[in-house]
Amino acid sequence: QLVLRRNQTQRHKSADGEVILEPVMGSPSLVVFGGGHVSKYISECASRAGFRVTIVDDRKEYANPQRFPEAIRTIAGDFLEVFAGLSVKPSTYIVIVTRGHRSDEEILEQAVKTPAKYIGMIGSKRKVLTTYEHLLERGVSIQSLKRVHAPMGIEIGATTAEEIGVSVVAQLIAVRRFER
Repeated sequence: QLVLRRNQTQRHKSADGEVILEPVMGSPSLVVFGGGHVSKYISECASRAGFRVTIVDDRKEYANPQRFPEAIRTIAGDFLEVFAGLSVKPSTYIVIVTRGHRSDEEILEQAVKTPAKYIGMIGSKRKVLTTYEHLLERGVSIQSLKRVHAPMGIEIGATTAEEIGVSVVAQLIAVRRFER
């Protein structure tokens, strides 16, 4: 009997010879809500790390191929309308970095209803707590919120947009490699 392990080449001997199983995985999809300066560095770094990046912003000047040439797709439109049209799968990563707390909160409320592999939201601990309180009042479960990485990123003392981008993408990679 074969036991398949993700990301691991395996050899199995049989009466007729040997079988080599080598998993082939596609690039995971990353949807970044927000097209600001932090998003720019997350997109660049994530693209180089093998993610297929989609940028969503409600402003055309922030969601366009000129600003995000590494992204496979840029979408300018209302965040919730765009979200409703997305196909979020168990392999999808969602990063929320819009310019407003309200937009972040609305997107997060929709994101926790999906099977996304990763949901991350930028913000201070105070902003995250306030957002969680609002969502709990609207009926979002604590269990759903436990799936969220917020504030997102690996703690490396990041202060600049570039460093924050590296921190967030490091966390995306850790989830891709270690969380099954």
